[in-house]
Amino acid sequence: LSLFLSPPTTGATKDMGKMLGGEEEKDPDAAKKEEERQEALRQQEEERKGKYAKMEAERENLRQGIRDKYGIKKKEEKEAEAAAAMEQASEGSLTRPKKAVPTGCGDEEEEESIVDTVMKFIPTPLMDMFNKK
Repeated sequence: LSLFLSPPTTGATKDMGKMLGGEEEKDPDAAKKEEERQEALRQQEEERKGKYAKMEAERENLRQGIRDKYGIKKKEEKEAEAAAAMEQASEGSLTRPKKAVPTGCGDEEEEESIVDTVMKFIPTPLMDMFNKK
């Protein structure tokens, strides 16, 4: 009960004054304190980045050990080898390497044989109509 009857602290009255539109009291050391706070934040951020960089380096060492143990290559190495193979295959050519054509696509001999196969199943009166044209 004594908490409710006691007069408000000076900090509370200052805050109430600010809320009601009063002017803030200027702290002469405010700029210096803010600068120190900013510097402390920068230092903490640098420490955090250093810590995570160290952790990532340790992880990469573990990953490399596993790659070495099982003979696995990094993605970057695989991509570099694939690019080198493509350059080697297209060396001396002015155009990009041609893609392989899947079977059944683009072979005219096969298309003719398909037409012949279909023509076998067409009744002779219809066949005569096609041949007259």
